[in-house]
Amino acid sequence: MTDNTTGTHGAVLQDGAPGPDGLLVELRGAGKSYGNIRALHGVDLKVHAGRVTCVLGDNGAGKSTLIKIISGLHQHTEGEFLVDGQPVRFTTPREALDRGIAAVYQDLATVPLMPVWRNFFLGSEMTKGPWPLRRLDIARMKETADQELRNMGIVLDDLEQPIGTLSGGQRQCVAIARAVYFGARVLILDEPTAALGVKQSGVVLKYIAAARDRGLGVIFITHNPHHAYMVGDHFSVLRLGTLELSAERSEIGLEELTNHMAGGAELAALRHELAQVRGVDVDELPEDGDLGAPVATSPEGTP
Repeated sequence: MTDNTTGTHGAVLQDGAPGPDGLLVELRGAGKSYGNIRALHGVDLKVHAGRVTCVLGDNGAGKSTLIKIISGLHQHTEGEFLVDGQPVRFTTPREALDRGIAAVYQDLATVPLMPVWRNFFLGSEMTKGPWPLRRLDIARMKETADQELRNMGIVLDDLEQPIGTLSGGQRQCVAIARAVYFGARVLILDEPTAALGVKQSGVVLKYIAAARDRGLGVIFITHNPHHAYMVGDHFSVLRLGTLELSAERSEIGLEELTNHMAGGAELAALRHELAQVRGVDVDELPEDGDLGAPVATSPEGTP
């Protein structure tokens, strides 16, 4: 019989001990097909506690499908999906949440006109008093939200302000703190910096690093190799539903990562043709021999 533990908010979480080296989530040859359309195929991925795993790819690369499998929205149709070393097949996002896997999407699932503290507990409000006279415990929710935000290094002067008045970076940070409070061990961030400026992107990256330092396993989905390289420990590049690159930070530089992310092989093939076009500078485009990073290796960087 499986024992249960409680998260910081008191919700029941299924007990699970990380695997070797803090391994929380692992995909082995995972894939997803929709009828005759294969959206994802043969993907290997490992997520360790206290590490940021960056998943990069252009539009249509398979990033969204990968998120949906790990967060319980969709089931994989090939390969294996393991949590704490145990094979799983989630049927709902709630099952993933019960195992400590939380996804923060671009829309953040917030109500812009509601106060920050109310959005922090949206759908999981604290109450007090006997049934049927139970009522919202507003003071406790405000105090808890303020404390949890401060634990992540987020200091807001007024928790009563509508969350819609915060900057995009601040809203992302509130969503991250909320997921951490409600028991997340694996935090999936779906393009958190996509619609943000340079300064606000830096704010979000700061709190991604803070979540890693608190021992969470972070999956950072992005199409920006510069943002990924600032906080990432491991890099996986998806292309047309397959894993093109899997490398540790020590094995790859930013330039190589950028080339793979931008479709370096195709750019190298076009280099000669573009060189014939007047006014086009091809000096910065990669050549065939420039793409020397490990390709299609295991998540540990070994062939």
